Amino acid sequence: MSAGPQPGRVQDLQRQALQRVLRLGEADLDEVWLRYFAHGGTAGPDEVEGFLGGGPLPEAERDLLAHSANERLGQRLAASRVPLAHPVHVGRGAALQAVSTLLEGTRRVVAGEIGAVAAEAGRALGVQVVVYLVDYQQRLLVPCDPPPRERRRGPLAVERTLPGRAFRWGRTQTALTGPRPRWWVPLVDGAETIGVLDVVPTSRRALGDPRLRADCELLARLVAHLVGAADRHGDTVDAVRRSRRRTAAAELVWRLLPPLTADVGEVVVSGLVEPADDVGGDVFDHAVTHDAVHLAVFDAMGHSLRAGLIATAAVAAYRSARRGGADLPAQATAIDEVVAEQFPDALVTGVLLRLDRADGTLRSVCAGHPPPLLLREGRVVGEVAGGRRTPFGLPPQAPVLGQEALQPGDRLALFTDGIVEARSAAGEFFGTERLVDFLERAALTTFGPAETVRRLVQAVLEHQGGLLQDDATVLLAQWRGPGGAR
Repeated sequence: MSAGPQPGRVQDLQRQALQRVLRLGEADLDEVWLRYFAHGGTAGPDEVEGFLGGGPLPEAERDLLAHSANERLGQRLAASRVPLAHPVHVGRGAALQAVSTLLEGTRRVVAGEIGAVAAEAGRALGVQVVVYLVDYQQRLLVPCDPPPRERRRGPLAVERTLPGRAFRWGRTQTALTGPRPRWWVPLVDGAETIGVLDVVPTSRRALGDPRLRADCELLARLVAHLVGAADRHGDTVDAVRRSRRRTAAAELVWRLLPPLTADVGEVVVSGLVEPADDVGGDVFDHAVTHDAVHLAVFDAMGHSLRAGLIATAAVAAYRSARRGGADLPAQATAIDEVVAEQFPDALVTGVLLRLDRADGTLRSVCAGHPPPLLLREGRVVGEVAGGRRTPFGLPPQAPVLGQEALQPGDRLALFTDGIVEARSAAGEFFGTERLVDFLERAALTTFGPAETVRRLVQAVLEHQGGLLQDDATVLLAQWRGPGGAR
């Protein structure tokens, strides 16, 4: 009995078949990769191209890529089928049609027709769909399309509502009450939850169909991905998510920020700045390399457009040095030089961290800034020690570097002084003690960093009567340990 093709031979056959399909124009590489990504593929477009050119690709990823190509071929073949007088249930064909609708509507999504394209894709699945995006304050879920003056739906609260629970927990919620039972499905772009999808099936019985639910969750993932693309290419997403006009300084800061949440397995990180429409000199950054996660928080003096410019210069210097391979002390020196040269009368406080993804080694520089707090087993065990120095922008100093070892499950809380110095109407500071208490109580829940950050900022706002007197920024990271064990 034949043992079948050897693994290396299978890889060659898959590569040759994919090359043939692409060469004959039966599928487009971008379309195939997008389907592959939607199904959970982890290889980037460059890695897929490298595989087609002769490079390696893990077996599971190759099979998922082949499955995605076969789906696209099935869709092309469907165009030649004989039409039916009445719709017939065709299993996974409905899901493929929904995916096809989204893919074909990509340009329309980028042009601003997010809700319309999503609704068309929903109809292919036999459901009604409405897209809701969370506002920048993360307090409201705002419907997309039609324009605000034509909307019959109003915003939904994130707190104490079922769609808000889907957003906060990142899990589909089923609503059985009311005349129209429905699912509320989280919209997750990468690791960041950006809203929810309101999905209304044709009947209550359909809510018990696990395949339909899975198809709708796949639809939500693709819609979120396209919303992220639309946000990078136009103003529609931003217009939905902002509740008030944003200052020029805030525009600078928000366009500088990385995704609010990132998850690379070993490390998950989430941050937020407030007030979203009037932030001045606060900004955070995070980035992932093959061996480390880089975290930073900056607070430029002042609260104006100039403060935004100073913060922008500091982040630009930091990224330039980091991306050039400089270590933490050299990154700090680069920031010093740029701030001193461009803004000789200004100072920037900040924290720079480098966390080794494999073993949890943490290296730090703390430049005149509140030191990060370290949580272990649900308790704040102290501040990140070492690496202390004066604020950025002062004359060159001797390199300093702190170092310690994290344990799996440890959390790091980076923040600006606007968190602890927020004052109530009676003049009482939010304070470090209240911050520690909040973080420890949050650690006892199932909340991830994103929901913890959101709740912390809301708590600070409530303490100050809803109006901050200074920028408040927080960045929370958790090291799960080698292999990303949760």
